[in-house]
Amino acid sequence: MPDTISMTFTPADIDESASIPLYQQIYDLLRAKIMDGTMSLNDRLPAEQDLTQALGVSRITVKRAMNELAVAGLVRRQRGIGTVVIYDVAAPTVKGSFETMIDGLTRMGVETEVQLLDCTVGTASPAISEALDLKGGKSVQRIVRLRRLDGEPFSYLVTYIPYDIAEGYDDAQLATESLIKLLEQAGHAPVEAEQTITATAAVPAVAANLGVAPGSPLLRIHRIMKDASGRPVQDITAHYRADRFEYHMRLARNNAGQRDWTTE
Repeated sequence: MPDTISMTFTPADIDESASIPLYQQIYDLLRAKIMDGTMSLNDRLPAEQDLTQALGVSRITVKRAMNELAVAGLVRRQRGIGTVVIYDVAAPTVKGSFETMIDGLTRMGVETEVQLLDCTVGTASPAISEALDLKGGKSVQRIVRLRRLDGEPFSYLVTYIPYDIAEGYDDAQLATESLIKLLEQAGHAPVEAEQTITATAAVPAVAANLGVAPGSPLLRIHRIMKDASGRPVQDITAHYRADRFEYHMRLARNNAGQRDWTTE
């Protein structure tokens, strides 16, 4: 059983006169100690009753703060064991970039480990047919993969590729190679992409693979890649752990009179 971390809390750690709810203040207090390494991976947090007495708040307030930590994917709450830290502050974070997206994705394929979860061939749905500019009834390859960095899962990816392109590589290579490299091998190297980035909550199946609690915040990126002829060659939806992936973009204005910002 994990050891309970020894820490001292007092009513002075929260401000009952502040506009921020007490449960949020307690959440912020505990989260800060997890993020700075004071409470590390596999440490057990103080019991709800102990925090209630130390901070001078209600049990319900502490319970809600703990539940919020669990939803954020920072702790796991288990009857008979308590609340245990599952976030590893020492684990690396993957950084993506708008400026060098294709090169960055290629490097990601080299620097991370991939696990093939599923690979099937079937008729494209109307939405996928439209995205990949396919005529009705055309087949696509559906690939589900999980990526890890230093053994830690950080992305869950569902990809659709027109089957006539997928025939250009061996299915076994999907368990080891970057999809960009395989598209190049098939003669359809991606040269441009259109993508949408949103925030979403982890559904149970995705959460289980990424090692987070259902409902945890994830970064969702939907991307359609095209080859030099302009043909869509890949439709991919990627879910990234918010604590393991960040997107970086640098903006600039060429002159003071320019109204729009552009990426450098």
